[in-house]
This record gives sequence, C-alpha cells and structure tokens, in this order.
Amino acid sequence: MNIAKMIDHSLLRPELTTGDVRHGCEIAARRQVASVCVRPSDVALATAALTGTGVLVGTVVGFPHGDTLTSVKAGEARQLVEAGADEIDMVLHIGRLRSGDTAYVHDDIAAVVAAAAGRVVKVILENAYLSDEQKVAGCRLAEEAGAHFVKTSTGFAPGGATLADIRLMRAAVSPHVEVKAAGGVRSLDTLLALHDAGATRFGATATEAILDDFAARARGESPAAATATDGGGY
Repeated sequence: MNIAKMIDHSLLRPELTTGDVRHGCEIAARRQVASVCVRPSDVALATAALTGTGVLVGTVVGFPHGDTLTSVKAGEARQLVEAGADEIDMVLHIGRLRSGDTAYVHDDIAAVVAAAAGRVVKVILENAYLSDEQKVAGCRLAEEAGAHFVKTSTGFAPGGATLADIRLMRAAVSPHVEVKAAGGVRSLDTLLALHDAGATRFGATATEAILDDFAARARGESPAAATATDGGGY
C-alpha cells in the first residue's frame, strides 16, 4: 500500500507565508505524496517548486464557504488551470443544497468541471452542516455534474471526516467516483480506518508524522515508538 500517494499535503491555512508554502512543497516532493493543495494565489509558486517531481498541484475554488457566484467559481477554476493546477477542490453551495435547490447545485458544479478542462475536480460537501439525506443528494449531484471525487470537508468547519460519512458517501456514488477524507486526518490509524471505509485520498497537514509512523511499523516498531521519533506534522 502506497500511503504517500493517497495524501494531498494541505497548505491552506490563511497565515502561511510564501516561505511556509515553499517548505511544504519541499516536504511533498521529498515524501512523494499525491499532491499539495495550496491557496489559489500560491498555485504558480507551487507549480514552479514541484515541476518534475511527480507531485501534482491542487488548489481550491469557492473556498471555504462555497457561496461565490457560479461565474466567479468557473473563472477562478479557469485561471488556476492556466496557472498550472492539476486538481481543483471546489466547495459546493452549501446553503443552496440545504435549501433543496438541486438545479443550482448541479449547475454550479458542472460549470467548474467544464472550466477545469479535464482536470480532476473534487467536490467538497462540508458535511458538518448537512443531514445524511443532504450528503447523499450532494454526492449524487456531484457525480451527475461530472466530478471525479466527493470530499467530506474543508477542514475549517466544526467537524471533519468520519467513518459514517465515508461509508455513506462511498455508497452514494458509482465506483468510478472516488471519496476524499479531509478534516481531522492527523494519524495513520485514522487514515487507515477511513481507507477501509472507502476513502482513497486524504487531505492532511500531519503528513510527515503519518508517513514516519507507517515506515516505523513496516520496520516492526510500535506506533508509540514511531510517534516519539517522528518530525511532527507540517
């Protein structure tokens, strides 16, 4: 199991400096994760830092609330692809989903998928604000609109990924649509449990701690020993 290639190393906190972002890209390249997920203004920086490393550049659209105009989301996605983004994590319109305005939610997602021009689009539901019925509806609308992933959370809401939500989301979409867990994925045990429930990609800031723990266990060390010797999460 290649744990590293399941991780999107998250660099989304608003206080991060450009130096912090470059350091995060260095971690991503050294640990050979799937991608970094950076703020929109950092896409060009991350693209330059990661060219030739095999690590993808992801970014966010309509983040973190999802309530910007569809035209703004689509324009943002288009510009980010031009700047070098390989993957787009967009927040659906949470309020419209809660209102039952399925046509709006569908068209909002579809516009970003079209603007992404074939790049991977992950749709963030922000499950902390949704009922199970709304989560299922959001997943199905994302699939109908052409998204490649459904995602639990931004990491900035009151709750993050749960086993129950991953199972629910996995059951709500077809096999070709993948599930990303984000928010609270801070340990290897959490990642493995969520993977068993159906998630295939994980947003994480504690990337190094997770990967060091995995390597230590592969060497036969205990999880406690791994935690004591890791370099901490980014």
